[in-house]
Amino acid sequence: MSLPLLKNYINGEWEQSGTTETGTVWNPATGEKLAQVPYSTASEVDRAVQAAREAFQEWRTVPPIKRARYMFALKEVFEENFEDISRTLVREMGKTLDESRGEVRRMIENVEHSTGVTSLAMGSTLEDIARGIDCSSERQPVGVFGCIPPFNFPAMVPWWFMPYALVTGNTFVLKPSEQVPMTQGLIFELMEEIDLPEGVVNMVNGSKEVVNAMLDHPDIQGISFVGSTPTARYIYKRCGETGKRVQSLGGAKNVITVMPDTNIDKAMPSIITSFFGCAGQRCLSGAVLAPVGDIADEFLEKFVEQARNLKVGDGLDSGTQMGPLVSAAHKERVLGYIEKGISEGAELVLDGRNPAVENPEGFYVGPTIFDNVSKDMTIAREEIFGPVVSVLRAGSLQETIDYANSTGLANAACIYTSSGGAAREFKYKVKPSMVGVNVGIAAPMSFFPFGGAGDSMFGTHKGQGQDVFQFFTDAKVVISRWF
Repeated sequence: MSLPLLKNYINGEWEQSGTTETGTVWNPATGEKLAQVPYSTASEVDRAVQAAREAFQEWRTVPPIKRARYMFALKEVFEENFEDISRTLVREMGKTLDESRGEVRRMIENVEHSTGVTSLAMGSTLEDIARGIDCSSERQPVGVFGCIPPFNFPAMVPWWFMPYALVTGNTFVLKPSEQVPMTQGLIFELMEEIDLPEGVVNMVNGSKEVVNAMLDHPDIQGISFVGSTPTARYIYKRCGETGKRVQSLGGAKNVITVMPDTNIDKAMPSIITSFFGCAGQRCLSGAVLAPVGDIADEFLEKFVEQARNLKVGDGLDSGTQMGPLVSAAHKERVLGYIEKGISEGAELVLDGRNPAVENPEGFYVGPTIFDNVSKDMTIAREEIFGPVVSVLRAGSLQETIDYANSTGLANAACIYTSSGGAAREFKYKVKPSMVGVNVGIAAPMSFFPFGGAGDSMFGTHKGQGQDVFQFFTDAKVVISRWF
């Protein structure tokens, strides 16, 4: 039986791509093929952009309150189809159903937050900046924006950007990750229920050719990207060369510090989730565990035991606590890092290379823990993006701060402690922009900005929060005098 071939959505119509190149969408839990995704062409990107450019002329004149009403309607559509979106996400990405529901909830929260456009995109005025002269700053839409999201949050990440672009009067072209395009395909089908004008939103499936076509297109005014640091840096540079606005979020190497005064039993559930939730495939996952001082042995004994008992399997099965990795290629990449850790002399205290699962054809790596990792080891420096923990025993709080500040990937950092002084020192000194205190996943809500620092973030405006309203609008300053 032939696999369904996914379509693009351009100017309000579903279209079959004219390309002959396709990729495969897999169910990572079973190793089964789900669909074929077209690797669309630059000409198809151009048609989507031209449709968005033409739609912009009218869409920008729609009052902000009316644009917000589209988002109110969309929220209701998403709520009604919440479970379908969540289950589609599980099938193509592999995370557990509870994790997928949490992701879809965060997606909807961004739609909700965007409806505040009438306040959050408001300008400002000041009378008599000089005698008889007034000044105002007005936020205006810019034009067509593009989004290139990652594979790990196929529902949520595009919606860190899309609703805000739309409510501020811009139009949009989305390229879903070619590994997980089905979730956004379903979401775009649902969006048809709210009758957005043709061309306001467009979706073009594809790979590198589509990305480069978006980066180079003269009618795309800005790009929102989330992915690895090398790609984030490339996109930032390319957008700089073509004069585009850009918010380019990269990778992470997040440190979880555990102080001697930590309440281990209360802290443990969230620490386990930090490292092994979504099989470690998120930019807020813990990567390095840094127990400080005498707590190390006791903490690690409990940590390893709980990790060993996690049930690994298909995310749609009840009781599954950790799903597979997204692809066979990514599984091989993570296994390569485990081999590297062994060869460099780290102590493998929990080996997840052959987890007990019902379907061995899936792309599974179980919880893996290395003890006695040194700062110069590869597994301590590079982003693995899997359920692999590097335990770096620390002698002091300052040592963990210094390490967190040395990796360059300043995305997130978390501390577990009962000391307000230690918590303040940690959050004051660490470079990462998202900090958790007795919270293992420092994920900002939709009304706060999402993004790191250093090599984890290229650009000046982050996703979500107030930042994103500024990214999608231009501040036009009007100085006026009347005779």
